[in-house]
Amino acid sequence: MNDEKLMRVALKQAQKALAKDEVPVGCIIVRENKIIARGYDKRESTNDPTAHAEIIAIRKASKKLGTWRLQDCDLYVTLEPCPMCLGTAILARIKRIIYGTENPKFGAITSIINLLHSKWNHKMKVTSGILNEQCSEILKRYFKNKRHNQQE
Repeated sequence: MNDEKLMRVALKQAQKALAKDEVPVGCIIVRENKIIARGYDKRESTNDPTAHAEIIAIRKASKKLGTWRLQDCDLYVTLEPCPMCLGTAILARIKRIIYGTENPKFGAITSIINLLHSKWNHKMKVTSGILNEQCSEILKRYFKNKRHNQQE
């Protein structure tokens, strides 16, 4: 499968978050061209600030593989990871991160800071901008609706 097809699967996870009134961020983890884990944001429903799509997917992948080392896995996420999620991906030894749109408030790869330019012993590849418009649009609609509902 190519990056666009896999990002569409991550977008389906974001749609699930949206349907549950969560911030619509979706993530999948791929190993050997197979999806091994999926996740979407659940901070509101769990009252857990760590319940980001990436953290949920990494936990599921680690459990499925029986190891915390995910060095042969790629992580697809609709929004540029925050410092917590990128740090977790680094610690999990994710091989490559593929994200859809930039995160202007918390992005830890290009938007606010670049944690990958540190002296970590693990280096990962990054691909950005995959289905950027679709990934950006779902977030814009969500926050526009939130603001509209608060004004009522």
